[in-house]
Amino acid sequence: MSTAVDSGSDWRRLHSRTVLVTALVTAGVAVGAAVPVTVALSGRLGYAAAVGWALAGSALLVCCAAAGDYVRWRRTRYRLGAERVDLHSGLLLAKRRSLARERIRSVDLTAHPLLRILGLVSVRIGTGEQTGGDSTLELDPVARAEGERLRRELLDRAVPEAPGTHRDGELATLDPRWLRYAPISFAAPVLGGTAAGGLLQISEWVGAQAEVIHWIADRFQDTPLVWAIVVMVAVALVAGVIGALGLWIEMWWNYRLEREPGGTLRVRRGLFTSRSLSVEERRLRGVDLVEPLGVRLAGAARVDAIATGLTKDEERNADHNTLLPAVPRALADSIAAEVLREPVTPTGAPLTAHPRAARGRRLRRALSVALAPVLLQAVLGLLLTPVLLWTALACAVVGVPAAVLLGLDAYRSLGHTLSGGYLVTRSGSVRRSTAALQRSGVIGWTVKQSWFQRRAGLLSVTATTAAGGGAYTAYDTGASEGLLFAADAVPGLLEPFLERG
Repeated sequence: MSTAVDSGSDWRRLHSRTVLVTALVTAGVAVGAAVPVTVALSGRLGYAAAVGWALAGSALLVCCAAAGDYVRWRRTRYRLGAERVDLHSGLLLAKRRSLARERIRSVDLTAHPLLRILGLVSVRIGTGEQTGGDSTLELDPVARAEGERLRRELLDRAVPEAPGTHRDGELATLDPRWLRYAPISFAAPVLGGTAAGGLLQISEWVGAQAEVIHWIADRFQDTPLVWAIVVMVAVALVAGVIGALGLWIEMWWNYRLEREPGGTLRVRRGLFTSRSLSVEERRLRGVDLVEPLGVRLAGAARVDAIATGLTKDEERNADHNTLLPAVPRALADSIAAEVLREPVTPTGAPLTAHPRAARGRRLRRALSVALAPVLLQAVLGLLLTPVLLWTALACAVVGVPAAVLLGLDAYRSLGHTLSGGYLVTRSGSVRRSTAALQRSGVIGWTVKQSWFQRRAGLLSVTATTAAGGGAYTAYDTGASEGLLFAADAVPGLLEPFLERG
């Protein structure tokens, strides 16, 4: 366990196995780097001498890393006080950081495979404020039991009894059938393209890129160019699908969503790297039902939290606010209602449709995006080569119908309404978002009307909040309808600026 620094003191140190973790991780990196270095040196020094130099360099690197981490371990200590959490660290540049306990919004536990084997976790304590590293304290690592104790004590606050009969304990657990939504996400083509690019890059590093390209060309020397392209794209997609499945399993295996007695929603997930994310219910301002196009066509959606003190962890690129992965839409609505302690989820409320003028705006935008590359290729084709005219024609045949369909779908997705204590906005086609935000969580309104919107009698109203993305917009509403929506959602906030007819 983490140990007290002095007898009778409440200061504690990180777990002493941090030095072992650093040494093992550095050894793995050293081995990976030693292989190409040995190959490179063997031609000049001979194999035995090259191995010797590589081993000596690796040993020196591991010793230096372990020594540095030992100093860090000796100089790092933390204290959980009645009012504050303190962290002192550093040798040459001493750092003393402190967070008020009442400002702490999240305590997340993460453990990669090596930490899990050694019974350790990294603890990230955050206030959720956009002040860079000053808003978080990281204890890396402590014993798992110590991490659980910190999470429990820092988030266990007395909360008033919430109305309704919604249960504590387990709200959702992993259903392996959810795995079917992984390949239809946008991750699959991205991963497929990444795999193809990675193959070419690695072959270039080892000086074999030409051989790889020639090998592929030999496979398709008797195949028409179009079919060769189709086959290569299909292979890349298959690789992307496999990658998406693996990524989903790594991220969501062992998934569990629970409500703890202290009023905290806890998400636990991860196959190799375990993650434990906590959200205080009193910081929850709503939910966002997110439906990427592929997932939506399959009748599924995921649930994100709209909460204060939750921000994207850009350093780790983790989805900190996702409460539920893509699941059948009915289940997503049910879990959203459970999370909000509502009998029926506001994200399922009937929405007010937007004027037809909004449809024209979306069609024009979609067509402009589709026709821009067509026009560019056509101009270049007239100036340079007729081949570009044919590619422009192909892009137009494929892109224009797709743009029309996406534009119409984007218009159908528009909507807004008030449902009990929530305002609901929906927008988007490729990524449709239905946000249900507590009306009490709105701190301001922004009304925008461009010259084109004025001609069409439209405007966009944005609810500003301290939670989630910070702003939720009803795009291209009717001018009067949008203002009345904002005025009714938060009575008194917009009234001084309205002139009712």
